[in-house]
Amino acid sequence: MRNTRALAVAGAAVAALGLSAPAAVAWETPSNITALPSVIAPGGQLTITVDGCRSGGTATSNAFSPTRLSPVGGGGGGKGNEGDRGGAGGGAGSGTARGTAVINSNARPGPYDITVDCGGRTMTKPQAFTVIGGVRGGIGGSTTTGATPTDVAIGGGLVAAAVVGGGVFWMRRRAERRI
Repeated sequence: MRNTRALAVAGAAVAALGLSAPAAVAWETPSNITALPSVIAPGGQLTITVDGCRSGGTATSNAFSPTRLSPVGGGGGGKGNEGDRGGAGGGAGSGTARGTAVINSNARPGPYDITVDCGGRTMTKPQAFTVIGGVRGGIGGSTTTGATPTDVAIGGGLVAAAVVGGGVFWMRRRAERRI
């Protein structure tokens, strides 16, 4: 009976140690990469948050230049997440790093991955965010210069239809006056 109890206690101790070890290691490995907003236009600012990145690191993607991730203070983040200002306020204790990336103006629409390097350990989140195609607001939404042959054909057809319709209307009104 004593052997069974000893074996049960030893098994419980090993199970408790085994369950706590991955939690301790998780703070040293980058995890849970979050990109907000998840849908963004070229030129927009993307906030990247990474759990398990105590001392900060670098985020890279084909849609933006390499971006520095700074440790976030345990008090809730706020403005201490950009540049060299992020280290104050106990950032090493929270295990979270954050940075702001600006999407390239020539980024093509579609999903993009983010790769994070935290202290030599890397992690990639596939399809972390999506770049949408935008319009050029200052030029009426057009992205071409001048009318295409299709535009000219459609416009010419509408003008011709208006002339014919106006002529028919005028001729009918003129005929009604004679009667």
